[in-house]
Amino acid sequence: MLEVFSSTTFVGLDYSPNEFTDNSFLSNEFFLALEKSKSIGKGTGWIPFPIIVKEGGVVVGCMPIFLKEHSYGEYIFDWAWAEAFQRHGLNYYPKLVCAIPFSPVTGPRILAKNKEVKDLLVKALEKIMHQHKISSCHFLFTNKDDQKILNKAGWMHRQGVQFRWENKEYKNFDDFLKTLSHRKRKKIRQERKRVNDYNLTILRKLGANISEEDLCFMYECYCQTYALHHSSPYLTKDFFITLHKLMPEKLLIIQAFKDHVPIASALNIISDNKLYGRYWGAIEYMPNLHFELCYYQGQEFCIENSLEFFEGGAQGEHKIARGFAPFDTFSSHYIVNNEFREAISKFLNEEENRMNIYMEELEERLPFKQK
Repeated sequence: MLEVFSSTTFVGLDYSPNEFTDNSFLSNEFFLALEKSKSIGKGTGWIPFPIIVKEGGVVVGCMPIFLKEHSYGEYIFDWAWAEAFQRHGLNYYPKLVCAIPFSPVTGPRILAKNKEVKDLLVKALEKIMHQHKISSCHFLFTNKDDQKILNKAGWMHRQGVQFRWENKEYKNFDDFLKTLSHRKRKKIRQERKRVNDYNLTILRKLGANISEEDLCFMYECYCQTYALHHSSPYLTKDFFITLHKLMPEKLLIIQAFKDHVPIASALNIISDNKLYGRYWGAIEYMPNLHFELCYYQGQEFCIENSLEFFEGGAQGEHKIARGFAPFDTFSSHYIVNNEFREAISKFLNEEENRMNIYMEELEERLPFKQK
C-alpha cells in the first residue's frame, strides 16, 4: 500500500532522493547543507515541505517542495502574477514550488522509479493545494519526462532559456577555439592574454584540496558580488562550509592570486558529467578576470576531465560569444483559481511564441564557423 507523507524539514527525515537521481543539486546532502546553514527555513521565505511516498515503510518516491512567501531565488519570474492577485484582493503567497533553491538547474523533480508513484505525488500535491487554500504550485526547471507527466495532468507549461557549453570531445582549449569564427576566436585570445599579463596565479582546487579558508574567501567574494548589485546574499557562510563537508568531491573552486594573496574566486558544482558555475566574486576589479575564472577555466576543466556540458550560471547573452549556446528550459504551473488559470494560460501561450522567436535570434548569433 502506498502512503503519502509530508514534513517541514529535511533534517532527520527519511528523504531519499539519492535513490532516484545522481543529480548533485537534488541530493539529500545539498538540501541538508541549505537547511543546516539556515539558508532556507524560518525567516528566509523558503520553508521546506518535502513530500515522500512509502510502500511497506520503504521510500519509493519524493519531491523537494517548498512553501514560498516570495518569488526570490527562483529564476522563473511570476511577480506580475502575484501583483495581479493582489489587485483583485487575493493572496498569491504562500505558494508551493518544486525546485532547487537559488539554482536554475534542469533535472528531475518527481523522484520515483515508476509512473504510478509519480502520478500519486502530483495528485497529492494538488490535494494539498485545495485543502489548505494555497494559490498555486510551480515546478521549476523540469526535465522532459516530468514535463510530460505534468502536461498530461493538466498543468500549464512555460518555456525559458539558459546557456550551456558543450564539450565536443575537444583535445584542448585551442581545439575548441578552432570551431569559432576568426573574429570570436581572436577576441577570446585577447581576453585571456590580458588576464595573463596581470601576472596572476590561477589555481583550481577540488574536494579535499579545498580548505575552510578557501570557503570563507569564496563567501567574501560572493557577498561582494551582491554588494555591487545593491542586494543581500541569500546563502550563509555556513552553507559553503557545510556543503563541502557533506559532498566535497562535487566542489570545484577556481581562485586568482595576486602576489600570493587571493583576489577572486568562483565556485562550481559537478553533477551528472556536467559542470555548473554557481557563485563568483572579486575583491579587486580586473577587466576580463570574470570571463577567465567563470568561463574559460571551466571549459578547460571540462575538456581535461571529459565532462559533457558546462552551464556557467543564470541567463547572460554575453556567454554566446564565448561558445555557450541557448537551450530551452521548462517549468510547470498549477493555478487553483479558475479565472486566473485561464488568463495565465493565455499569457503563457503568447509568451511561448515570443520565446521561440527569441531563441531563433540567439541561435543566429552563435560564434561558430559556418559549415
